[in-house]
Amino acid sequence: MVSGRVQGVFFRDTCRQNAVAQGVTGWVRNLPGGDVEAVFEGPEDRVTRMVDWAHQGPPAAAVTEVEVRDEEPERLSGFEVLPTPRA
Repeated sequence: MVSGRVQGVFFRDTCRQNAVAQGVTGWVRNLPGGDVEAVFEGPEDRVTRMVDWAHQGPPAAAVTEVEVRDEEPERLSGFEVLPTPRA
């Protein structure tokens, strides 16, 4: 989960572009409380690059915190921007 000023700053689309460029699969979405949630799958070095990117985000973002959890891969294909879940 990524916290700070991360909505309304093209975080999701920039994340998608970077993930595709890195060959990382997964998804990203806004959360109702103002945070962003993302899942990255792929080679460890590429996932690490995406997590490092999430600490900065796009130029207009002001990331204050990134929470990282390791999970079992879901074998996702492609990288999607998902809709915001209902609160």
